[in-house]
Amino acid sequence: MPRRVPIERLRNIGIIAHIDAGKTTTTERILYYTGLIHRMGEVDEGTAFTDYMEQEKERGITITSAAVTCFWREHQINIIDTPGHVDFTAEVQRSLRVLDGAVVVFCGVAGVQPQSEAVWHHADRYGVPRIAYINKMDRVGANFARVLEQIQQRLGARPVAIQLPCGEGPSFAGVIDLISGQLYVFDPETYGARYTALPVPEEYQEQVRHYRERLVEAAAEVDDSILEAYVSGATPSPEDIRSALRVGTLRRQFVPICCGSSLRNIGVQLLLDAVVDYLPSPLDIGAVHGYSVDGPGETERLPTDDTPTSALCFKVLSDPYVGRLSFLRIYSGLLEQGQSLLNPAAKKQERLHKLLRMYANRREEITEAYAGDIIAIPGLRWTKTGDTLCDPHHPLVFEPILFSPPVINQAIEARSAADVDRLMEALQRLADEDPTFHYRADEETGQILISGVGELHLEILVERLQREFGIPVKVGRPYVSYRETITQTVRQEGRFVRSTQGGAYSHYGHVVLELSPGDRNSDITFENALTEPAIPPLFIPAIERAIRQAAAAGPVAGYPVVDVAVRLVGGSYREGESSEADYQAAATLAFREGVARARPVLLEPLMQVEVLTPEEALGDVLADLNMRRGRIESVQPQGPLHQIRASVPLAEMFGYVTQLRSLTQGRGSYTMLFSHYEPVPHKVTAGEKVLV
Repeated sequence: MPRRVPIERLRNIGIIAHIDAGKTTTTERILYYTGLIHRMGEVDEGTAFTDYMEQEKERGITITSAAVTCFWREHQINIIDTPGHVDFTAEVQRSLRVLDGAVVVFCGVAGVQPQSEAVWHHADRYGVPRIAYINKMDRVGANFARVLEQIQQRLGARPVAIQLPCGEGPSFAGVIDLISGQLYVFDPETYGARYTALPVPEEYQEQVRHYRERLVEAAAEVDDSILEAYVSGATPSPEDIRSALRVGTLRRQFVPICCGSSLRNIGVQLLLDAVVDYLPSPLDIGAVHGYSVDGPGETERLPTDDTPTSALCFKVLSDPYVGRLSFLRIYSGLLEQGQSLLNPAAKKQERLHKLLRMYANRREEITEAYAGDIIAIPGLRWTKTGDTLCDPHHPLVFEPILFSPPVINQAIEARSAADVDRLMEALQRLADEDPTFHYRADEETGQILISGVGELHLEILVERLQREFGIPVKVGRPYVSYRETITQTVRQEGRFVRSTQGGAYSHYGHVVLELSPGDRNSDITFENALTEPAIPPLFIPAIERAIRQAAAAGPVAGYPVVDVAVRLVGGSYREGESSEADYQAAATLAFREGVARARPVLLEPLMQVEVLTPEEALGDVLADLNMRRGRIESVQPQGPLHQIRASVPLAEMFGYVTQLRSLTQGRGSYTMLFSHYEPVPHKVTAGEKVLV
């Protein structure tokens, strides 16, 4: 079966943005104009093609990323529509890990918002080239130039406008293409499917000259022939400009900027043209790097069909019809139905019984898939998010996906004893799907604790337990997920010695650990620093395992210990009396006592908060944030409102939405996302404001 399109005509892209910037509406228009759907759905009506979960339809937000395939100008475009709400950032992180390019959607009124910054920096981390689309240019208060300035100042990017709006707000009438020098007007009778190219109106000529000059300057920086034409006063051809813009975009030197109004069906086809013209194919990205399974050293795979197969699982989904569904990005080689691939992390082989091409929650069974494709496979038993699948004869491991840590906990229990086992099984399935969701049973209280990245995140998961799995549950109030760490270096001995009734030793474990403050966000690092073989090497993994388990249990205040460097510096061994269990017990004792002596401190999650408030309530809102231990970073006017950016402890933000509505007579709004962990001030812990 031949490949559907040549790999150079393949585009794997994500639609990413802040919540309510118009990602799903834009995706819906793209699917309509490419012919995949024949009637446009609306987010507000719960009819959007990519928002297929019941909670998505009810709430009007995207919760889980949806993959769809469509075609434009003889190019295959694999699109992943991602959530905008901060509680579902994991969907954005794992999508960007496997995508070649991205379309970042900005609201023409609100501009660069907190989650816009978060997804932008995730794209930077993975080196993803992107174009930007300034949406909602028909809204009152839309300002194209202001959004360009915010992209430059807040994101540190270089925006290069390739389009201009013809009018802003209610007067927005079409899109001016700076490369062709034409105004495109979209026919409302055909929902924008037909559009007309017209000359640029006289009142926009000066603005067009200004922005086109900046566009040609950017193109000249990457193309000498355009530079020569620019210096000599000649006009470079549209094809040369597009070619140069593509080079600069792939190098991430600048970001082409499009504009439109997806809701009013204006400008989406021009955005599709920009996706094809400027975003990369897998060939443009080039060889992908992995690590050898057998030993140290990097290896690579070229994105061609005739190289050894390699793929990364970036998402696992519980599907009501086919069970466990694993989404794969194929980096190299060919996948065939019935083929077996190695999962190096699980050290198991997985058989590919079916290959599915996804259209949101619809699917098409295929017999083969090729390098660059994004597909789903049902029934993989061992594969988790972040795992590599590869040719058993040419193994390699790709770098795993990094996720935000859970920062909020909640107690949960089944309403009847008969449902306890079902609840634990359902929680495990949800944890397999969502790497930012954790659960554990508290050994002391017997409670089941669930952890996530926000209140909405846990609320949605509890709803899914009741709807999808049919398990009635009771939940407690959410509370903050604190951490512990140490502030000084200590050396601690741990001995586990037990004697038999006759007095002879039957159990003996002895270790000496050195505990030091580690790098922030480094979790627990372990080093075997024994200079002499005082402890047999076969017991070292058991010692490390015991230390990590003790750290997770929270030896002082019951919260996990992080950012600690542990070195095994001494110990002893007795032939015939020492076992793995003895060294695990000794290491646990040493770690617990060492942490208690090393001046432990509590860490709390700090959130990046952005508040929009009317000017008359500005003073009250600032005073309230200060009372919540917030650090005000900036206050800026944004149209009729003021925008406050602050860093605030999560513990102080519970119930904030009600207070903000009260202070602003319902006109204020806020967003927040996780920033980092920071020590809890002593006056706060002394005042017993921390839940221990």
